[in-house]
Amino acid sequence: MVKVTYIEYNGSERVTELRAGRTLMDGAIDNGVEGVMAECGGLCACSTCHVYVGDAWLQACGEPSELEEGMLDFAADLQANSRLSCQIQITDAMDGMVVRVPERQY
Repeated sequence: MVKVTYIEYNGSERVTELRAGRTLMDGAIDNGVEGVMAECGGLCACSTCHVYVGDAWLQACGEPSELEEGMLDFAADLQANSRLSCQIQITDAMDGMVVRVPERQY
């Protein structure tokens, strides 16, 4: 199992354990993380699963696809570490990862 910590905008932390192969979005939904709505169900057709990936974990997540980059244009409060959680598949190398949920998704 891979430990991932989601930090909601209000500062609440949700420490989760996810199986490799699932997505960050799956972990957020399964654990009731506030602000990750995932309205498209993980099809990369909206930006309601937008998160900020901790800088130390960006390389482990790989580069966003062209489709993801296009969908991020619709997300509020973009930062250099913005990603769509539906597009990040959990690997063992992500154990300890920390992600934050943007304020404007609440």
